[in-house]
Amino acid sequence: MNTLDSAAVKDTIMESIKLVDLTNLLELVIRFSLNLIVILILVRWLYFSTTRRKDYLFTYILISSIVFLLCFHLENVILQIGFALGLFAIFGIIRYRTDAIPIKEMTYLFLTIGISVINALTSNSTSILEILFTNIIIIALTYGLEKRWLLKHESSKNITYERIELIKPDNYNELIADLQIRTGISKIDRIEIKEIDFQRNNCHLRIFYEIKDINQ
Repeated sequence: MNTLDSAAVKDTIMESIKLVDLTNLLELVIRFSLNLIVILILVRWLYFSTTRRKDYLFTYILISSIVFLLCFHLENVILQIGFALGLFAIFGIIRYRTDAIPIKEMTYLFLTIGISVINALTSNSTSILEILFTNIIIIALTYGLEKRWLLKHESSKNITYERIELIKPDNYNELIADLQIRTGISKIDRIEIKEIDFQRNNCHLRIFYEIKDINQ
């Protein structure tokens, strides 16, 4: 009796395992291709063309791909939603346990995760055209903010500076002139004083400047 039950269980397992499911495979290929194209447009064209940060480019593409594949292969809808929300919580924790990530880079990180979750977890009742329209809306908004509405692209650098006598408000113009000469930046818009170390006779500054003439 036990032998028959064991054989029946094995047969059931073998029947439930599909070697090739062309329908699901085609859906995976279409959704993943769409997701990858959208991510490349966002991070390779819109983001990288203004920042030239290859480290974040590498991170965004791989995180997006992994998140998409993880979400797509989850079968339980409730588990999918919980997992999707958990991803944002995980990366929120990483944000505070590692070096500070600029707000713009964090925005693109959550953008890539969000798009991947949308493209992977959208139900079968939603057409590809609807998914495509959602992705186009996200690209259009990002393009408008990045390339049209916010024409001034500001970047920043953290600097350890030894001439602490220049950080006084009266010497602000002299401080900017000295930093522009040392860094080679033609125009520094503003400076933030992060920390002053009187024992070592230096301070930590963050300088903000506009990115100009970036080759596309």
